[in-house]
Amino acid sequence: MVKAPKKKQEHIHEQRMTASEMTLALPSATDVFVVGGGPAGLAAAIAARQRGFDVIVADGMQPPIDKACGEGLMPDALEALAQLGIRLPSGEAHPFCRIRFLSSSLAADAEFPFRGCGLALRRTSLHRILMEHAARLGTTFLWRTAVTGISQEGVRLGQRFVRARWIIGADGANSRVRRWAGMNAGPRPRLRYAFRRHYRVTPWTDHMEVYWGAHCQGYATAVSADQVCVALASHDSALRLETGLEALPGLSARLRGAETVSTERGALTGNRRFARIWRGNVALIGDASGTVDAITGEGMGLAFRQAVALAKCLHWGELSNYQSEHRRLMLRPWWMARLMLTLDGRSALQQRTLQVFQKHPEVFRRFVALHVGALPPTRVVRDGLTLGWGLLTA
Repeated sequence: MVKAPKKKQEHIHEQRMTASEMTLALPSATDVFVVGGGPAGLAAAIAARQRGFDVIVADGMQPPIDKACGEGLMPDALEALAQLGIRLPSGEAHPFCRIRFLSSSLAADAEFPFRGCGLALRRTSLHRILMEHAARLGTTFLWRTAVTGISQEGVRLGQRFVRARWIIGADGANSRVRRWAGMNAGPRPRLRYAFRRHYRVTPWTDHMEVYWGAHCQGYATAVSADQVCVALASHDSALRLETGLEALPGLSARLRGAETVSTERGALTGNRRFARIWRGNVALIGDASGTVDAITGEGMGLAFRQAVALAKCLHWGELSNYQSEHRRLMLRPWWMARLMLTLDGRSALQQRTLQVFQKHPEVFRRFVALHVGALPPTRVVRDGLTLGWGLLTA
Protein backbone atom coordinates (compact mmCIF):
# COMPACT_ATOMS: atom_id res chain seq x y z
CA MET A 1 0.00 0.00 0.00
CA VAL A 2 1.19 3.53 -0.70
CA LYS A 3 2.25 5.14 2.58
CA ALA A 4 0.48 8.29 3.63
CA PRO A 5 2.28 11.16 5.37
CA LYS A 6 3.04 10.46 9.04
CA LYS A 7 0.18 12.55 10.38
CA LYS A 8 -2.23 10.55 8.22
CA GLN A 9 -0.57 7.15 8.64
CA GLU A 10 -3.36 5.81 10.83
CA HIS A 11 -6.04 6.42 8.23
CA ILE A 12 -5.73 7.29 4.57
CA HIS A 13 -9.21 8.72 4.31
CA GLU A 14 -11.96 9.46 6.80
CA GLN A 15 -15.63 10.39 6.68
CA ARG A 16 -18.21 11.06 9.40
CA MET A 17 -20.43 8.21 10.61
CA THR A 18 -23.20 8.32 13.17
CA ALA A 19 -23.02 6.18 16.30
CA SER A 20 -26.26 4.41 15.35
CA GLU A 21 -24.51 2.92 12.33
CA MET A 22 -21.85 1.27 14.47
CA THR A 23 -22.23 -2.34 15.60
CA LEU A 24 -21.61 -2.49 19.36
CA ALA A 25 -19.94 -5.92 19.49
CA LEU A 26 -17.22 -4.94 17.02
CA PRO A 27 -14.21 -7.31 17.04
CA SER A 28 -10.86 -5.59 17.55
CA ALA A 29 -9.01 -7.66 14.93
CA THR A 30 -9.57 -10.12 12.09
CA ASP A 31 -7.62 -11.99 9.44
CA VAL A 32 -9.64 -10.66 6.49
CA PHE A 33 -11.79 -7.54 6.35
CA VAL A 34 -14.08 -7.33 3.31
CA VAL A 35 -15.35 -3.86 2.41
CA GLY A 36 -18.60 -4.37 0.53
CA GLY A 37 -21.32 -6.94 1.15
CA GLY A 38 -22.61 -7.54 -2.36
CA PRO A 39 -22.19 -10.88 -4.16
CA ALA A 40 -18.48 -10.30 -4.84
CA GLY A 41 -17.76 -9.44 -1.21
CA LEU A 42 -19.80 -12.38 0.08
CA ALA A 43 -18.03 -14.74 -2.33
CA ALA A 44 -14.67 -13.43 -1.10
CA ALA A 45 -15.77 -13.99 2.51
CA ILE A 46 -16.95 -17.54 1.78
CA ALA A 47 -13.75 -18.49 -0.03
CA ALA A 48 -11.62 -17.02 2.79
CA ARG A 49 -13.63 -18.86 5.46
CA GLN A 50 -13.14 -22.09 3.50
CA ARG A 51 -9.41 -21.50 3.98
CA GLY A 52 -9.86 -21.04 7.73
CA PHE A 53 -9.51 -17.25 7.95
CA ASP A 54 -11.54 -15.12 10.37
CA VAL A 55 -13.60 -12.77 8.19
CA ILE A 56 -15.57 -9.56 8.76
CA VAL A 57 -17.82 -8.09 6.04
CA ALA A 58 -18.97 -4.47 6.30
CA ASP A 59 -21.45 -2.62 4.11
CA GLY A 60 -23.33 0.63 4.48
CA MET A 61 -26.56 -0.93 3.18
CA GLN A 62 -29.06 -3.33 4.71
CA PRO A 63 -29.60 -6.68 2.94
CA PRO A 64 -30.87 -7.91 0.65
CA ILE A 65 -28.80 -5.72 -1.68
CA ASP A 66 -30.17 -5.30 -5.20
CA LYS A 67 -28.52 -4.01 -8.38
CA ALA A 68 -29.46 -3.76 -12.04
CA CYS A 69 -28.21 -6.90 -13.82
CA GLY A 70 -29.44 -9.54 -16.22
CA GLU A 71 -29.70 -12.13 -13.38
CA GLY A 72 -28.53 -15.07 -15.51
CA LEU A 73 -25.68 -17.32 -14.34
CA MET A 74 -23.81 -19.14 -17.10
CA PRO A 75 -22.78 -22.80 -16.59
CA ASP A 76 -19.20 -21.79 -15.73
CA ALA A 77 -20.55 -19.38 -13.08
CA LEU A 78 -22.46 -22.27 -11.51
CA GLU A 79 -19.24 -24.29 -11.45
CA ALA A 80 -17.55 -21.45 -9.58
CA LEU A 81 -20.47 -21.30 -7.13
CA ALA A 82 -20.07 -25.04 -6.54
CA GLN A 83 -16.43 -24.43 -5.58
CA LEU A 84 -17.78 -22.07 -2.93
CA GLY A 85 -20.02 -24.86 -1.64
CA ILE A 86 -23.24 -23.43 -3.10
CA ARG A 87 -25.79 -25.18 -5.26
CA LEU A 88 -28.84 -23.08 -6.02
CA PRO A 89 -32.14 -24.60 -4.81
CA SER A 90 -34.31 -25.73 -7.71
CA GLY A 91 -37.23 -23.68 -6.41
CA GLU A 92 -35.16 -20.47 -6.39
CA ALA A 93 -33.83 -20.52 -9.96
CA HIS A 94 -35.11 -21.00 -13.50
CA PRO A 95 -33.00 -22.90 -16.07
CA PHE A 96 -31.99 -21.66 -19.51
CA CYS A 97 -30.21 -24.10 -21.78
CA ARG A 98 -29.62 -22.09 -24.94
CA ILE A 99 -28.65 -18.61 -26.13
CA ARG A 100 -30.47 -16.90 -28.99
CA PHE A 101 -29.41 -13.78 -30.94
CA LEU A 102 -32.21 -11.91 -32.73
CA SER A 103 -32.09 -8.98 -35.15
CA SER A 104 -35.10 -7.97 -37.25
CA SER A 105 -36.34 -11.19 -38.87
CA LEU A 106 -33.11 -13.12 -38.30
CA ALA A 107 -32.27 -15.41 -35.38
CA ALA A 108 -29.47 -17.78 -34.42
CA ASP A 109 -29.44 -20.03 -31.38
CA ALA A 110 -27.19 -22.64 -29.82
CA GLU A 111 -27.28 -24.79 -26.73
CA PHE A 112 -24.55 -24.74 -24.13
CA PRO A 113 -21.89 -27.41 -24.57
CA PHE A 114 -21.31 -30.31 -22.17
CA ARG A 115 -21.36 -27.97 -19.16
CA GLY A 116 -25.16 -28.01 -19.21
CA CYS A 117 -27.73 -25.31 -18.49
CA GLY A 118 -27.44 -21.93 -16.87
CA LEU A 119 -29.73 -20.68 -14.12
CA ALA A 120 -31.47 -17.35 -13.63
CA LEU A 121 -32.81 -15.96 -10.36
CA ARG A 122 -33.58 -12.62 -8.80
CA ARG A 123 -30.52 -10.75 -7.63
CA THR A 124 -32.00 -10.37 -4.15
CA SER A 125 -32.50 -14.14 -3.89
CA LEU A 126 -28.89 -14.79 -4.90
CA HIS A 127 -27.69 -12.26 -2.34
CA ARG A 128 -29.69 -13.95 0.41
CA ILE A 129 -28.36 -17.40 -0.52
CA LEU A 130 -24.76 -16.16 -0.48
CA MET A 131 -25.28 -14.30 2.80
CA GLU A 132 -26.82 -17.30 4.54
CA HIS A 133 -23.98 -19.56 3.38
CA ALA A 134 -21.36 -17.07 4.54
CA ALA A 135 -23.12 -16.85 7.92
CA ARG A 136 -23.16 -20.64 8.30
CA LEU A 137 -19.41 -20.64 7.74
CA GLY A 138 -18.94 -18.15 10.59
CA THR A 139 -18.56 -14.81 8.81
CA THR A 140 -19.09 -11.70 10.97
CA PHE A 141 -21.35 -9.07 9.37
CA LEU A 142 -21.48 -5.33 9.96
CA TRP A 143 -24.51 -4.13 7.98
CA ARG A 144 -25.41 -0.43 7.82
CA THR A 145 -21.80 0.24 8.79
CA ALA A 146 -19.72 2.55 6.63
CA VAL A 147 -15.98 1.96 6.30
CA THR A 148 -14.39 5.39 6.55
CA GLY A 149 -10.72 4.61 6.00
CA ILE A 150 -8.03 1.98 5.57
CA SER A 151 -4.35 1.70 6.48
CA GLN A 152 -1.65 -0.92 6.51
CA GLU A 153 -2.81 -1.89 10.01
CA GLY A 154 -6.52 -2.24 9.35
CA VAL A 155 -9.87 -0.56 8.75
CA ARG A 156 -11.48 2.49 10.32
CA LEU A 157 -15.21 2.72 10.97
CA GLY A 158 -15.92 6.18 12.33
CA GLN A 159 -14.19 6.39 15.71
CA ARG A 160 -13.54 2.63 15.85
CA PHE A 161 -10.64 0.69 14.35
CA VAL A 162 -10.32 -3.00 13.42
CA ARG A 163 -6.90 -4.47 12.83
CA ALA A 164 -6.77 -6.67 9.73
CA ARG A 165 -4.08 -8.74 8.11
CA TRP A 166 -5.78 -8.49 4.70
CA ILE A 167 -8.25 -5.93 3.33
CA ILE A 168 -10.46 -6.82 0.36
CA GLY A 169 -12.15 -4.05 -1.59
CA ALA A 170 -15.47 -5.36 -2.95
CA ASP A 171 -17.20 -1.99 -2.93
CA GLY A 172 -18.18 -1.70 -6.58
CA ALA A 173 -17.13 0.17 -9.69
CA ASN A 174 -16.66 3.45 -7.80
CA SER A 175 -14.56 1.73 -5.12
CA ARG A 176 -13.26 3.95 -2.33
CA VAL A 177 -10.88 1.21 -1.28
CA ARG A 178 -9.32 1.30 -4.74
CA ARG A 179 -8.92 5.08 -4.48
CA TRP A 180 -7.60 5.01 -0.91
CA ALA A 181 -4.99 2.39 -1.87
CA GLY A 182 -3.84 4.38 -4.92
CA MET A 183 -4.97 1.87 -7.57
CA ASN A 184 -7.24 4.04 -9.73
CA ALA A 185 -4.82 4.19 -12.66
CA GLY A 186 -6.13 2.61 -15.85
CA PRO A 187 -7.40 3.39 -19.36
CA ARG A 188 -10.45 5.61 -19.54
CA PRO A 189 -13.38 3.33 -20.42
CA ARG A 190 -16.27 3.99 -22.75
CA LEU A 191 -19.22 3.11 -20.56
CA ARG A 192 -22.78 2.24 -21.50
CA TYR A 193 -26.05 2.75 -19.66
CA ALA A 194 -28.08 -0.28 -18.63
CA PHE A 195 -31.59 -0.58 -17.17
CA ARG A 196 -33.52 -3.56 -15.80
CA ARG A 197 -37.14 -4.37 -14.96
CA HIS A 198 -39.19 -7.52 -14.28
CA TYR A 199 -42.43 -8.44 -16.05
CA ARG A 200 -45.11 -10.89 -14.97
CA VAL A 201 -45.49 -13.05 -18.05
CA THR A 202 -45.23 -16.75 -18.84
CA PRO A 203 -41.74 -17.40 -20.27
CA TRP A 204 -41.95 -18.00 -24.01
CA THR A 205 -38.62 -19.84 -24.31
CA ASP A 206 -35.92 -21.68 -22.38
CA HIS A 207 -33.31 -19.44 -24.05
CA MET A 208 -31.40 -16.46 -22.81
CA GLU A 209 -32.25 -14.01 -25.59
CA VAL A 210 -30.24 -11.07 -26.91
CA TYR A 211 -32.14 -8.65 -29.15
CA TRP A 212 -29.97 -6.45 -31.38
CA GLY A 213 -31.28 -3.01 -32.32
CA ALA A 214 -29.84 -0.08 -34.19
CA HIS A 215 -28.74 1.74 -31.03
CA CYS A 216 -29.27 -0.71 -28.14
CA GLN A 217 -29.45 -4.34 -27.07
CA GLY A 218 -32.23 -5.96 -25.10
CA TYR A 219 -31.83 -9.04 -22.92
CA ALA A 220 -34.61 -11.34 -21.75
CA THR A 221 -34.20 -14.17 -19.24
CA ALA A 222 -36.92 -16.01 -17.34
CA VAL A 223 -36.25 -15.92 -13.59
CA SER A 224 -39.30 -17.95 -12.55
CA ALA A 225 -42.33 -19.70 -14.00
CA ASP A 226 -44.16 -16.37 -14.28
CA GLN A 227 -41.51 -13.64 -14.40
CA VAL A 228 -39.04 -12.50 -17.04
CA CYS A 229 -36.12 -10.19 -16.37
CA VAL A 230 -35.63 -7.66 -19.17
CA ALA A 231 -32.57 -5.44 -19.47
CA LEU A 232 -31.50 -2.83 -22.01
CA ALA A 233 -28.06 -1.34 -22.68
CA SER A 234 -26.94 1.52 -24.92
CA HIS A 235 -24.53 4.44 -25.17
CA ASP A 236 -27.46 6.88 -24.90
CA SER A 237 -27.70 8.17 -21.33
CA ALA A 238 -31.25 9.41 -21.98
CA LEU A 239 -32.59 6.10 -23.33
CA ARG A 240 -34.84 4.25 -20.88
CA LEU A 241 -36.44 0.82 -21.06
CA GLU A 242 -39.83 1.84 -22.39
CA THR A 243 -38.35 3.91 -25.20
CA GLY A 244 -35.68 1.34 -25.97
CA LEU A 245 -38.24 -1.45 -26.32
CA GLU A 246 -39.87 0.50 -29.14
CA ALA A 247 -36.66 -0.07 -31.11
CA LEU A 248 -36.87 -3.82 -30.39
CA PRO A 249 -40.32 -4.77 -31.75
CA GLY A 250 -39.78 -8.52 -31.31
CA LEU A 251 -39.15 -8.18 -27.58
CA SER A 252 -41.77 -5.46 -27.18
CA ALA A 253 -44.43 -7.73 -28.68
CA ARG A 254 -43.60 -10.46 -26.15
CA LEU A 255 -44.19 -8.03 -23.28
CA ARG A 256 -47.33 -6.35 -24.58
CA GLY A 257 -49.91 -6.20 -21.79
CA ALA A 258 -47.55 -7.75 -19.21
CA GLU A 259 -47.61 -6.38 -15.66
CA THR A 260 -44.40 -4.77 -14.40
CA VAL A 261 -43.45 -6.22 -11.02
CA SER A 262 -40.30 -4.24 -10.19
CA THR A 263 -39.10 -0.69 -10.52
CA GLU A 264 -36.67 0.23 -13.26
CA ARG A 265 -33.06 0.12 -12.00
CA GLY A 266 -30.08 1.57 -13.81
CA ALA A 267 -26.33 1.02 -13.78
CA LEU A 268 -23.22 1.77 -15.81
CA THR A 269 -21.57 -1.04 -17.71
CA GLY A 270 -18.51 -1.48 -19.93
CA ASN A 271 -15.02 -2.92 -20.16
CA ARG A 272 -12.77 -1.32 -17.55
CA ARG A 273 -9.29 -2.40 -16.48
CA PHE A 274 -6.80 -1.13 -13.89
CA ALA A 275 -3.03 -1.29 -13.93
CA ARG A 276 -3.01 -3.19 -10.65
CA ILE A 277 -5.57 -4.78 -8.37
CA TRP A 278 -3.48 -5.31 -5.24
CA ARG A 279 -1.05 -3.26 -3.19
CA GLY A 280 0.46 -4.19 0.15
CA ASN A 281 -2.25 -5.99 2.10
CA VAL A 282 -5.13 -4.68 -0.04
CA ALA A 283 -6.75 -6.62 -2.92
CA LEU A 284 -9.73 -5.78 -5.12
CA ILE A 285 -12.46 -8.09 -6.35
CA GLY A 286 -15.58 -7.86 -8.51
CA ASP A 287 -16.43 -4.51 -10.11
CA ALA A 288 -13.91 -2.77 -7.84
CA SER A 289 -11.15 -4.65 -9.68
CA GLY A 290 -12.44 -3.96 -13.20
CA THR A 291 -15.50 -4.79 -15.25
CA VAL A 292 -16.60 -6.50 -18.45
CA ASP A 293 -19.60 -5.22 -20.36
CA ALA A 294 -22.93 -6.67 -19.30
CA ILE A 295 -23.40 -8.03 -22.81
CA THR A 296 -21.29 -11.04 -21.77
CA GLY A 297 -23.45 -12.00 -18.78
CA GLU A 298 -20.16 -12.85 -17.06
CA GLY A 299 -19.94 -10.30 -14.25
CA MET A 300 -21.19 -12.55 -11.44
CA GLY A 301 -19.34 -15.65 -12.55
CA LEU A 302 -16.16 -13.66 -12.89
CA ALA A 303 -16.44 -12.41 -9.30
CA PHE A 304 -16.98 -15.95 -8.02
CA ARG A 305 -13.87 -17.22 -9.85
CA GLN A 306 -11.86 -14.26 -8.56
CA ALA A 307 -12.92 -15.10 -5.00
CA VAL A 308 -11.57 -18.64 -5.29
CA ALA A 309 -8.29 -17.39 -6.77
CA LEU A 310 -7.91 -14.65 -4.15
CA ALA A 311 -8.49 -17.01 -1.23
CA LYS A 312 -5.80 -19.32 -2.58
CA CYS A 313 -3.33 -16.40 -2.69
CA LEU A 314 -4.28 -15.37 0.86
CA HIS A 315 -3.64 -18.95 1.97
CA TRP A 316 -0.12 -18.79 0.56
CA GLY A 317 0.38 -15.28 1.94
CA GLU A 318 1.31 -13.79 -1.43
CA LEU A 319 -1.01 -11.39 -3.25
CA SER A 320 1.29 -10.82 -6.22
CA ASN A 321 0.06 -14.07 -7.79
CA TYR A 322 -3.48 -12.73 -7.64
CA GLN A 323 -2.58 -10.03 -10.17
CA SER A 324 -1.64 -12.56 -12.87
CA GLU A 325 -4.53 -14.90 -12.06
CA HIS A 326 -6.98 -11.99 -12.13
CA ARG A 327 -5.67 -10.94 -15.54
CA ARG A 328 -6.07 -14.49 -16.84
CA LEU A 329 -9.66 -14.71 -15.57
CA MET A 330 -10.57 -11.36 -17.14
CA LEU A 331 -9.05 -12.11 -20.54
CA ARG A 332 -11.75 -14.31 -22.11
CA PRO A 333 -14.84 -12.31 -21.03
CA TRP A 334 -13.07 -9.02 -21.85
CA TRP A 335 -12.35 -10.13 -25.41
CA MET A 336 -15.79 -11.66 -25.81
CA ALA A 337 -17.30 -8.31 -24.82
CA ARG A 338 -15.16 -6.49 -27.37
CA LEU A 339 -16.08 -9.00 -30.05
CA MET A 340 -19.82 -8.75 -29.43
CA LEU A 341 -19.74 -4.97 -29.12
CA THR A 342 -18.38 -4.69 -32.67
CA LEU A 343 -22.03 -5.24 -33.63
CA ASP A 344 -23.24 -2.37 -31.44
CA GLY A 345 -24.87 0.34 -33.55
CA ARG A 346 -24.01 -1.40 -36.82
CA SER A 347 -27.29 -2.71 -38.22
CA ALA A 348 -25.82 -3.96 -41.48
CA LEU A 349 -23.09 -5.88 -39.65
CA GLN A 350 -25.67 -7.35 -37.28
CA GLN A 351 -27.68 -8.63 -40.23
CA ARG A 352 -24.67 -10.09 -41.99
CA THR A 353 -23.40 -11.75 -38.80
CA LEU A 354 -26.71 -13.43 -38.07
CA GLN A 355 -26.93 -14.55 -41.69
CA VAL A 356 -23.54 -16.25 -41.24
CA PHE A 357 -24.63 -17.83 -37.96
CA GLN A 358 -27.74 -19.20 -39.70
CA LYS A 359 -25.70 -20.49 -42.64
CA HIS A 360 -22.96 -21.93 -40.41
CA PRO A 361 -24.71 -22.93 -37.14
CA GLU A 362 -21.59 -24.78 -35.99
CA VAL A 363 -19.77 -21.42 -35.83
CA PHE A 364 -22.38 -20.02 -33.45
CA ARG A 365 -22.26 -23.22 -31.35
CA ARG A 366 -18.48 -22.87 -31.01
CA PHE A 367 -18.91 -19.16 -30.27
CA VAL A 368 -21.19 -20.06 -27.34
CA ALA A 369 -18.79 -22.80 -26.19
CA LEU A 370 -15.92 -20.33 -26.23
CA HIS A 371 -18.06 -17.83 -24.33
CA VAL A 372 -18.53 -20.21 -21.38
CA GLY A 373 -14.91 -21.41 -21.41
CA ALA A 374 -15.55 -24.83 -22.95
CA LEU A 375 -13.17 -24.14 -25.87
CA PRO A 376 -9.67 -22.60 -25.88
CA PRO A 377 -9.27 -19.02 -27.19
CA THR A 378 -7.25 -20.34 -30.15
CA ARG A 379 -10.55 -21.40 -31.73
CA VAL A 380 -11.31 -17.69 -32.18
CA VAL A 381 -8.80 -17.60 -35.03
CA ARG A 382 -10.35 -20.53 -36.93
CA ASP A 383 -13.93 -19.45 -36.39
CA GLY A 384 -12.99 -15.83 -37.01
CA LEU A 385 -11.79 -16.76 -40.49
CA THR A 386 -15.03 -18.63 -41.20
CA LEU A 387 -17.09 -15.73 -39.89
CA GLY A 388 -15.01 -13.20 -41.82
CA TRP A 389 -15.40 -15.11 -45.09
CA GLY A 390 -19.09 -15.48 -44.42
CA LEU A 391 -19.47 -11.74 -43.89
CA LEU A 392 -17.76 -11.08 -47.23
CA THR A 393 -20.00 -13.50 -49.10
CA ALA A 394 -23.31 -13.05 -47.24
